[in-house]
Amino acid sequence: MGSTTFEWPRGAGERNTAALELWLAARGWEVDPTVFMAGGLGPAVQVQPIGGAGQDGEPGLLILPGETVEYARDRMRIAPRAAVPVACGAP
Repeated sequence: MGSTTFEWPRGAGERNTAALELWLAARGWEVDPTVFMAGGLGPAVQVQPIGGAGQDGEPGLLILPGETVEYARDRMRIAPRAAVPVACGAP
């Protein structure tokens, strides 16, 4: 199944969208084609379990530019900042 996290970058383009769709499909999720939000930092995407709302009736998860999504069993969530790897430059 691969990585349990996916970073949705600022300024995401078609390649990023295709990669997200593949990552989601491997986990039983999809991008909701009825929701599109454009912003200054790039598009936000709404994701949902394949076929619609999840077991709890929630419509899915909105992923904003620069956020990292984490897959945990049958749920998606925004990864806490502490769980996201940090890259630091040399002093």
